[in-house]
This record gives sequence, C-alpha cells and structure tokens, in this order.
Amino acid sequence: MEPSQPTPPTPPPAGGPQPGGWPAPGPYTSPGMPYAAGPYGGPPGAPGTVPYGQPPRRSTNGLAIGSLVSGVVCCLPPLGLVLGLVALPQIRKKDQAGRGLAIAGIVLSAVSSLLVVVGLASGGFSAAWNGFQKGVDEASRSTSPFSLRAGQCFDADGDLEEYATDVKVVDCARPHDAEVTGDFKVTGFGKWPGEDSLDELAQARCETINSAYAMDTWKVPEDVWVYYYLPSKQSWRLGDRTVTCAFADEKKPFTGSVRSDRHTLNADQMSFLTAVNPIETAVYEEPEDDPDEDFASNKEWAGEVLKAIDAARAGLEGRQWPGTSEAAVAALGEQLDAASKRWGELAAADDADAYWEAYEAAWDVLPEDLGADARTALGLTGTPPSGEGAQA
Repeated sequence: MEPSQPTPPTPPPAGGPQPGGWPAPGPYTSPGMPYAAGPYGGPPGAPGTVPYGQPPRRSTNGLAIGSLVSGVVCCLPPLGLVLGLVALPQIRKKDQAGRGLAIAGIVLSAVSSLLVVVGLASGGFSAAWNGFQKGVDEASRSTSPFSLRAGQCFDADGDLEEYATDVKVVDCARPHDAEVTGDFKVTGFGKWPGEDSLDELAQARCETINSAYAMDTWKVPEDVWVYYYLPSKQSWRLGDRTVTCAFADEKKPFTGSVRSDRHTLNADQMSFLTAVNPIETAVYEEPEDDPDEDFASNKEWAGEVLKAIDAARAGLEGRQWPGTSEAAVAALGEQLDAASKRWGELAAADDADAYWEAYEAAWDVLPEDLGADARTALGLTGTPPSGEGAQA
C-alpha cells in the first residue's frame, strides 16, 4: 500500500513570513502551522511587539528552568538542587518569573538524590545495569536468517521446520540448532517461481555448498543434514533473492563447528579428502530399485563408484604424504586396488543375475572406514558417525 501524502499547510496571511515548503512529518513532528500576525503586523515574539493593553511579561529565570530539567533527568539530581537554590534569590532580586519552577526542581532533585543514595546502598543500580547490558547483548545477537554469514552458528526462533523471522547467533562451542555454510543468489526467474522450484534449486546448490564447507564429512554429527532458508513470496516482491544454506539438526542441538574447508585445512588434508570423498558420495547414490527391477540404473551406479575409486587411487599415489600418514595412505591405496577389480566386475555384469553374483564381493573389499588410520595420521576425524546423517 502506497503511503498517503500529507495535506499541505494552510497558506499564511498576507504580510506573514512564508514557510519554505511542507515540513516532513516524523514520529515526533507534525506539519508546521503558519505564523499568526501580531497587532502591528509582525509575528508574535518579534522585538517590540506586545499584545495591546497588556504590560510586558517578566523574563523567566534560566537557572530555575535548569533546576527543573535537572530534577526530572534522573542522572542529574544534585545539579538540579544546586541550581534551584541559586535561582530563588536571583528571582527575588531581579523580579523574574520562575519561582515555582525552581521550587519544583529543588523538590524533584531532593527526591531523586535520595533514590540514588538508596539504589547505590542496596545494589539495585548494579543489578539494573547488568540487566541492561544483558539485554543489549541479547539484542545484538538477534538477527534475520537472511543476514547470517558462513561460519555463524545460531538457534532458531521456534521449530526449524517453520518459517523463521528471527534467529539468535551463538558461539559454535555451545549447543546450537544450525551452522551457516554459505548462501547464493537466485537468478534466471523474471517472476516468483514458486516454492517448489526454489526448494529444488536450493537442495542441489546447498548440497554443493555444504560439501565444500565440511570436507571432513566424518566431523558432521549423525542426524545433521542440509538445511536452507528460502525467500518468501512477500520478500521476493521486495527484491530478496538470497538462499541461506546451513547444516542443521531438527531433533536436538549439536555442539562444535563442522567447518573443514580451504580456510581451515592444510594442503595434505585437502588432497586426501578431495581424493576420497567422491567415493562416499557415489556410494550413497545407490538406486532405490534393485537390479531385478532396474538393472540399467544399478549398472550405471556401479560404474560411477568404480570411477570414484580409480580417481582416488590416482590422487593418493601421486603425492608424498607427511610423517606417519605415508604408510597409512599406502595401505588404503592397496585396499582401493582390490576394490577397483571387484567393482569393475560388478559394473561389467551382463544381467541382474550376474550383477547379484558380483555385488557382495564388491562391497566386501571396499574399505568400510575409507582410511581411518590415514585420516587420524593427517589430523582429520578418525571415527565415522554412527548413522547416515554424515553424508554431504
């Protein structure tokens, strides 16, 4: 809904000063009113203009005004007391107005000063200040999901499965609901594409982002999965095109950062994970239908696993590994040599029966831990999660 325009102020009478345009109304302002002309054609308050038939008004003592203001402001009560006591004799001597203001300032300042003394003695001010600091800290950690950045851990405002408008950024060392892995901008759509289209796009892109963010996949706890925040239909209209990706556990909080990327890993760790991780990815993509129902898809999948195994063998053999990791990596290479032969037989099966005959032998020779000793020697996570939630 478009905001309505303010009504122009009434034009000033002839001879009065002209306003310089419409004042912009704000939270504490209102459109200005034109000056009313005084009895001699000047605006009220101009020098030498006094309403006809009335004596000139006495000036108000400035210290009296200051006393009242200082008495009202809680942090300045002693000053208000002093100003009020000084103002009273000046008012009598100069025949000024403001005696009531000075008295009110003295009374308020005296009461406020007493409250300050009581507060300091009882520790109430200290508690109030600590509460204020805590509130500021909490407010500074509350933010929109779309302002989150990679590496931040957060708790959602309510259930993760529900649309959230506020999240609280927390230390990753503390239990948290999710950890941000990155974001991307949605492009290629001239209008709102619908939630299903955005969901499909986010699933694919966030899986890639999460895989690059947590290369040490064994570091990701069980039941922690890919998660993302999508633009809503309303925010899309306002120009929002950002999808925020994360790792999250919808059942219970998890502790510690899962980050293990090019910013946190050394060159040897990166090389090892780059070689081995594709095997995990390929293995997890086994078709749901068995070979009797979909032989072609299963044979193709076996071929993808074989490619990943052979690529890992080449990657591990082509590098000199540091310290004790050299022997462990070499042992893993020998296991992958045997696995390559068996998975080659599986990928070359002529029919479902031949596929089943080679299937169990292929799984038996594929290292279940994919180099736990090598991972430990390289300073990576040496124990795999106990469930399938570790997949990237």
